[in-house]
Amino acid sequence: MQLFECQACGQRLYFENEQCERCGHLLGYLPDVGVMSAVQPEGAAWIALARPDARYRFCRNWEQHGCNWMVDAAQGQVFCVACQHNRTIPDISLPENHLNWQKIEEAKRRLVYSLMRFGLPHPCDGSGDPEPLVFEFLADVPGGPKVMTGHDNGVITIALKEADDATREAARASMGELYRTLLGHFRHEVGHYYWDRLVRDGGELESFRALFGDDRLDYGEALARHYEQGAPADWRERYVSAYATMHPWEDWAETWAHYLHIVDTLEMAASFGVTIQPEVGDEAGVETRVTFDPYRARNVQTLLDAWLPLTYAVNSLNRAMGQPDLYPFVIAPAVAEKLAYVHRLVHRARTVR
Repeated sequence: MQLFECQACGQRLYFENEQCERCGHLLGYLPDVGVMSAVQPEGAAWIALARPDARYRFCRNWEQHGCNWMVDAAQGQVFCVACQHNRTIPDISLPENHLNWQKIEEAKRRLVYSLMRFGLPHPCDGSGDPEPLVFEFLADVPGGPKVMTGHDNGVITIALKEADDATREAARASMGELYRTLLGHFRHEVGHYYWDRLVRDGGELESFRALFGDDRLDYGEALARHYEQGAPADWRERYVSAYATMHPWEDWAETWAHYLHIVDTLEMAASFGVTIQPEVGDEAGVETRVTFDPYRARNVQTLLDAWLPLTYAVNSLNRAMGQPDLYPFVIAPAVAEKLAYVHRLVHRARTVR
């Protein structure tokens, strides 16, 4: 993720901003050019100051304070490229549902931003693709089955209750997880989608099995075994998380999610011109200047060489505030090899060069 600037007054902007706090201009994200823009009304359309030769409309979900992305006014779409992936949303006439849906939409837009920056294919319903990427945001119904977050043949379900901070934190603590966020859910579940596209349909099953294990293992049995026995004592030597030990599919999805964590956080660090140079100690590999575009990095080692010093710094800052580590994970050599595998497939699949 990056920082943006108001074209009207130069104020620094963030990805979720809807209005410039300095000059009052309404703001919209232009996914076709990857810029947050101040906008001015022109009849039924809007002039984007970042691209005054074009005319835009706000995504229909903008009216519900559920999106700040825009669509080309010359096109027939009423939903932006991110919201076109929505198949089901909850009843947002209920205030609690509306608030939680807004949180989910914020996380979803960050995910779609990453997919677009990588140039990965992300077909919507109606595109003609046999397995489009679609989202269902579902609330539990009294007396009905509990909604489970997951992926099934291109359909990613996010349980609405995951947007409630207290509920999500209780689930994280009860399951002994180090990290649990809405954005993390999106990144993990979309990893399953891209396993289908990049590994299964990409001719990479043999290479995947050689590194992650045999995906043909019974998933139900693996799930039951994981929750009965837990992760192996030495899991940190080979896996990025305890959950990754459950099944090769979950190992891939967890590794994929962490790859997106790393790349997108490094982009924000680059936007701030972050330099890490500890004043004490002479340990190698704890200094960095994040001056490159991580979405375009050719070698995963470039990412890791910057990521490790950055996590040392931000984890220390969090501890200074009495907060848990921002990134409470260790990237062992075996995990780095898996991240390199994800990196290779992502860049091979890039549709925008």
